[in-house]
Amino acid sequence: MKNTKRTPFADNVFDDGKMKRLLPRSTYNAVVAAREELRDVPEEEREIYARALGKWAVSKGAVRYSHWFCPLSKNAAGKSDSLLSANENGFALKFGAKELCGEADASSFPSGGMRKTSEARGITRWDATGYPFVKDGCLYVPCTFWGAKGEALDEKTPLLRSCKALDRQAVRVLKAMGEQVGHVWSTVGAEQEYFLVDKELFERRADLVYTGRTLFGAPPEKGQQADCHYFRPPDAKTARFMQKVNEELRKLGAVVKTEHNEVAPHQLELALCYSRANVASDLDKITAEILRQTAEETGFACLLHEKPFDCVNGSGKHNNWSLATDSGVNLLEAGETPLQNARFLLMLAAVIKAADDYSELLQCSVSSRGNDCRLGGFEAPPRVLSVFLGAPLTKAISIATNGKWRYGVDILPNIYDNTDRNRTSPFAFTGNKFEFRSAGSNTSVAQVNTALNVAVAESLRQFADRLERSTDVMKSVGEIVGECFAAHKRVLFDGDCYSERWAREAELRGLKKTDCVESADALCNARNLNVLERHGVLNRKETSAHRQILLENYVNAVLVEGKTAVEICNKYILCAGEEYLRTLFETEKAARDCKQCRIAEKERRETVARLTGEIRARLYKLQKQLKKSETIDGIERQARYCRDSIVATLNKLRVPTDRLEALCPKEIWKLPTYGQMLFDCK
Repeated sequence: MKNTKRTPFADNVFDDGKMKRLLPRSTYNAVVAAREELRDVPEEEREIYARALGKWAVSKGAVRYSHWFCPLSKNAAGKSDSLLSANENGFALKFGAKELCGEADASSFPSGGMRKTSEARGITRWDATGYPFVKDGCLYVPCTFWGAKGEALDEKTPLLRSCKALDRQAVRVLKAMGEQVGHVWSTVGAEQEYFLVDKELFERRADLVYTGRTLFGAPPEKGQQADCHYFRPPDAKTARFMQKVNEELRKLGAVVKTEHNEVAPHQLELALCYSRANVASDLDKITAEILRQTAEETGFACLLHEKPFDCVNGSGKHNNWSLATDSGVNLLEAGETPLQNARFLLMLAAVIKAADDYSELLQCSVSSRGNDCRLGGFEAPPRVLSVFLGAPLTKAISIATNGKWRYGVDILPNIYDNTDRNRTSPFAFTGNKFEFRSAGSNTSVAQVNTALNVAVAESLRQFADRLERSTDVMKSVGEIVGECFAAHKRVLFDGDCYSERWAREAELRGLKKTDCVESADALCNARNLNVLERHGVLNRKETSAHRQILLENYVNAVLVEGKTAVEICNKYILCAGEEYLRTLFETEKAARDCKQCRIAEKERRETVARLTGEIRARLYKLQKQLKKSETIDGIERQARYCRDSIVATLNKLRVPTDRLEALCPKEIWKLPTYGQMLFDCK
């Protein structure tokens, strides 16, 4: 009988259990303390830790190690070096404190103008808050990534700084309220949506290969009507894929809490269990890599683009965010005592204030060319940021706002039995957490949670300043909650965020609808610059660099889309149109004895000729725009030109190409169709 014994959970992770077993108590305590305090491990303990880590990695079959970090290019990176060195006796393990830090060539990573081209040095520093792991014979050591002059060149450094800022301000608030806590952490559980398509079909679509999404594609006869794919049991091939993903993630310490077929055909979702934001960021990168790798091994291609297909749902990465103390208390969970409820409402007020005051910062954290394609359509949240609370909480807030709440007497109503989830809201309270639904499937949770952490930290800083000066803390809490909800009620909306009525009302409330280019501009306004610098998350130079990189990524994505569209039109679509025209000419000649047939064939031929002509004209315009974009100085002007001209032309070019595809016989149309990719039809 085949052995079905499962690999132990986190078997390939150097986690607390293995550290406790393999490290001296003093070293173990030093590493844990460094993780709790978000600081470095003392130098004398680092060598002991490194040696034990190296021995453990070799016992797991590792022969190389890699400093694993997240540059400002979304994908994880790292070069590998040998764990072994040659000596007179053969080979010996060489891994100590020196190997926990290293150097990489940073000249080719995005820096947003912080570094000169001639400055190549990048420094990797062991991140003691993460967990090393072994995968494919290599030991991966989580690291932060810095320039030689101390500039942060990665996503992890700002996230760790924001975690520290949030911890500091939340502890101040709780201590002012008479509660003694050691630390407060932001906890995150990310939901990852993605598409699986047949690998052979994927490789025949240059747009999917180069851009991650289909630039052309006529809607199939069936889309996602009746939601018949939603929660449907997976077919055998997909089930094998999901089983393998689960097993690989288990080895690396990630628990898939939920997985299922999503609404769109060939779309799936998995959700990881909660962890601290910095660990969740690591697991997010690992999950994306495992999904792609497992798809390749099982005959699929995994699409993590926010909008791979035009006629069905896009893919999000819902970021479930909460606050927890080091003793495990969820600060966004209503309690059973007046004090607990006061604390809960104060934290709730802090988040609502953050969402209103720093909506542009939050929107920027999820901005990309891909998410511009997704937001505002097919079940994706709208571009306007609003907060959903539900009827019971809204009622409680109304009481607090009107000054009728008596702390020490009143208790909140039960919010769990009566509050539905609003799937149209970009930022929804769902019982004991906030679900930020605007994040796209290819969004980095590091950047999302950096923005959330620092925005809420600023709210808590202002609350703490006031409470620490107060002679009657509970009275001040009530005043803060009431004033806060009154001042920021414009961002609260419990209705249908997809409706045109809300779009008009949001505009009247002064809530802004932004795209990627507008979000990048807003990142460096005075409010955002000040809050990021005040809490030590990003200095002004680093913030400016993040804006520059966001715009560069946007421009590069649009230009690749434009060039790919030109290639596909020239190599496939126009050729198909011309071939079909020749066929129609012959068919029209053959139908000369039947007047009705001749008229019908003539009309079809004229339609195809007109569509082909439109494609040629719009393709010519696109080619001119692509050339012009190369002559525009300044990334800001170039980004606006790409958005206003090239993206607009791409959208117009798609109309006649998709209509032509709908008319062409399948033996003439060489590109895999939506029907083939989404429904496996031949």
